[in-house]
Formats: sequence, structure tokens, C-alpha cells
Amino acid sequence: MGVSFPLRKRALAPILRVYPPRMKHRLSLVLATLVVLTAGPLRAADSVGAVLAKARAFLGSESALGAVGAIHFTGTLEVDANTRLPVDIVFQKPFQQRITVTSPKLIEVTALDGYDAWKKRTNPTNSTEWQVTLLDAGQVKRLRANTWENLNFFTGIEKKGGKVQAGGEVTVDGVACTKLTFVHADNIVFSRYFDKATGRLVKTETENGTEIREEGEISAGGVRFPKRVINKAPNGAVTTITFDKVELNAPLAGAEFAVPTLRAN
Repeated sequence: MGVSFPLRKRALAPILRVYPPRMKHRLSLVLATLVVLTAGPLRAADSVGAVLAKARAFLGSESALGAVGAIHFTGTLEVDANTRLPVDIVFQKPFQQRITVTSPKLIEVTALDGYDAWKKRTNPTNSTEWQVTLLDAGQVKRLRANTWENLNFFTGIEKKGGKVQAGGEVTVDGVACTKLTFVHADNIVFSRYFDKATGRLVKTETENGTEIREEGEISAGGVRFPKRVINKAPNGAVTTITFDKVELNAPLAGAEFAVPTLRAN
């Protein structure tokens, strides 16, 4: 779900970016060769509003998109050719997020609750061995942007102080696209390339050069989500999330997002 896995449909990008940097190295996957031409100006018929409307229509009806208040993804995180880990991801309006990655030696939870964010690491063989870290203001802002991207399906960023900028007409992989840039802050930016004919999201790039691609399709509640989201970092490291299930509007209790107390640990 960028989200970029918006996981909305398109925000896996943000999801993969949240995962610890140490998991973002190793074997690179070979992605399709990009052919990007110099961007030209948007025509009147391709205004930002029109592009966003087509992109949303590709994902689902306005009623289906508007009804989404929570998204629960379950699947597998692939960090290299031999390492595949269970992953559980929840986004909940307005600004709650919880990502759990489980390995034989570590259970790691990263969560956002409004303006609070934290990370907890637990030994799966001994629950008394744990560590909780509070995330800083910059990390909180990124998680909030990530959560918004996954739940709002491209519209309404102005309400939270962001903006959408037109980037012109661009060709990606031989597909005529329109580029739009979603700016949450100077250092939190998602550039997206939408198929002019269908509104499909072809590619997402982040401000640091990470490239996000989506493959396949999985549907829930009349909304399209990607089956697989691939993040390629500037250094060539690749992480992939493959979803087995997407469930809408089955919210978690607020306590699941709250900063853990000593008693809860």
C-alpha cells in the first residue's frame, strides 16, 4: 500500500519504507526498463481534478471508497530470496496504523496513534524480553502521511495542509501517463504516474528516489488493491509484500495502537 503499498491501493510504498533499514538490503529484483520522456504540460482535459477522478474510479465507486474507514492486510514480506516473513498491517481513520512483522527471533510492531508513534521488539520465545522505543517527530509525520495515503485514495490532502502538483504528461514503460506529485511536507513527497487511458497507477516515486511498483489485484468491498507491492531503494535493495487477504472496516480497539504501558508489556 507509494502503501508507495497508497495500501489503499497505493500506499505500500510507505509501508515498506517504515520497515527497518537493515531489512532493505540484499538481492535486487530486476524490474521493467523505464522509458521516461520529458514531461509536457497538462491539457485542460487532464486537469488535476480530472486525473484524480479517473484514478479513483479505477479503484472503485465513490460510495465504496468513501465507506472505507479501516483496512486490514495480511500477507508475506520478502526481504531476500530466502527470507519471507508474515506481515500484518492495519490502517484506521483518522490516523492510526499498526504493522507487525514476525520472524523466528523477533516480533516487531510499529504503530501510530494520532500524534504518538512507537516501535516494540519482542523475543517470540520469551515475552518478558522486550524493548519499546518512542519515535521522533519526523517519524510521526511520515507515519501520518503513510496512513493518510492508504485510507484516502488520492483526495483531500489539502485538508491536512498538503497539496497536489501537476507534473505534465510522461511516458512510463511505453504507457502514456500523467504525473501528479503529492506533497505532505518538503521531505515527504510521493510522485505518481497514472495511465491516461484508465487511471491505473503505473509507478510511484518518493522524495528519496525509492520506486514503488504494484502487481496483480485483490479486491475487498468493491475496492481494488494490489496483490503485490515492490519497493526498490536507490541503492538497488528490494523488498516485496504479497497480500493474501484484505479486510475492510473491521476496526481494532484503540488500545492496539496506544503506546504500550509497562503493565501491558
